[in-house]
Amino acid sequence: MNWLARFISWYTKDLPEEVTDMILAQFLILVYLGFFALLLWPTGKAAMALSLAKGYYILWVATYLTAVALYLVQRALKVDTDNHFDAFVISNLAHSVLMLAGWSAFAALTVQRFAADASIWSAAVIYLVGFLSSYVSCLALFSFYPGQIYKPISLCSALITFVLFAVWPAAGGWMYGWFFNLF
Repeated sequence: MNWLARFISWYTKDLPEEVTDMILAQFLILVYLGFFALLLWPTGKAAMALSLAKGYYILWVATYLTAVALYLVQRALKVDTDNHFDAFVISNLAHSVLMLAGWSAFAALTVQRFAADASIWSAAVIYLVGFLSSYVSCLALFSFYPGQIYKPISLCSALITFVLFAVWPAAGGWMYGWFFNLF
């Protein structure tokens, strides 16, 4: 076992699994942001990584707040895995898909802004980073919804909505622009 694995094991030994997953997802986002910055550096668009960092922060806060609100509603309606399994899974899945669609809209609009004056090669790299950022957002949401039913649906929805909003950015702005204007 290497030193990093030993450190993670020591650091997270007394934490609940959900908290450990969130910490690791946040660390992974930081690693990907560094990778994105290095990938964007030759294109002269490394500042896009800062924009994505701000977006990831807002995604975490919004996801946490809405997950707590969803939990309270589920608790008030007595929706859980024992009583109403289908309603529980569908509501969690809807939350995950809506959050990922919001991220994809943000990423597509950010990509459009940074690719507007870029060369074709630079624009291709920028769109690749945007596409990969939708994958990374899935990793963040997997810490909230680790079940196997959520993963393929969430991943497909994140990537498909990124492509949709990259082709048709007005739709992303129309659906989520009001929220982006708050920040």
